[in-house]
Amino acid sequence: MVAPTSLPVADELQALRAQMVDLTLRHVGGEGSHPSAIPCLHLIRACTTTTKGPALYEPGVVIVLQGRKKVELGDETLFYDPLHFLLVSMTMLPRGQVIDATPEKPYLCIRVSCDTQTLADLMLEVGPMSSDAMPQAQSALNVAPVDAALLGAALRMMQLLDNPQDQRVLGPLLQREIFYRVLTGPLGPKLRSLAQQDSATRRLSRAIDELTRRFNEPLSIEHLAEVAHMSPSTLHQRFKQLTSFSPMQYQKQLRLQHARRLMLAEGLDAASAAHQVGYESASQFSREYRRLFGTPPRADIEQILRVS
Repeated sequence: MVAPTSLPVADELQALRAQMVDLTLRHVGGEGSHPSAIPCLHLIRACTTTTKGPALYEPGVVIVLQGRKKVELGDETLFYDPLHFLLVSMTMLPRGQVIDATPEKPYLCIRVSCDTQTLADLMLEVGPMSSDAMPQAQSALNVAPVDAALLGAALRMMQLLDNPQDQRVLGPLLQREIFYRVLTGPLGPKLRSLAQQDSATRRLSRAIDELTRRFNEPLSIEHLAEVAHMSPSTLHQRFKQLTSFSPMQYQKQLRLQHARRLMLAEGLDAASAAHQVGYESASQFSREYRRLFGTPPRADIEQILRVS
């Protein structure tokens, strides 16, 4: 008797992606990023290519199912597609662009988030690996080939969308499996650097977390340096190397990105959104918003809503 043979790797990946595409199309109707009933899972859809523009990338794994996207951070340019996933180690503000999408075959991807404490707990369970001793270039955005183990775990998480009774129990388990697959793969050392309490990356991430949580408050470079256990000059230098922004530029971008979300999601006018994100002057907000996004707040929101 001849033993049954498994699918070739490429065919197996394609079969997994096809199921994930079907699930995404069934659960996402419109353009943009959509939260799901599973707290850590977002579904993203774009029916046309986009111009390069500022974006907010939160910590997690982005798995493309269809189409292709480009992201730029400082001098670094990364491409990710159905063959490559993106790891975002901490909140970043790159410039992103969908470069392959049509109404007939839209750009589709999922984002699975994970907090640093969960990663730290998982790292302790996995234990040290020989690759951890290898020097790693510091970057908060990294791309690696996707494999069947990672796609399989992501597919099982997506299948929970059709089984609400299983989401509360199995969702966190599958989230851990997804990041276990990343942790034991080629990008594992990147995640470990973030999770390790005394690493320079982890200390920088504390400053970024503080800015992300309190973006609408006045924060000094001295306070952020204290949070990161670095001198102000060292923090400023390393922060800019990692994010391509100074801490105060980063905070300004966070404010503008969140204001845009408020206007889109909650229908706030520009003055109300500006106040909520920490601006005292509505005119200053409008000037800086236009400088970042290319159009005044109202015109920008109307254009996005027309496309959606």
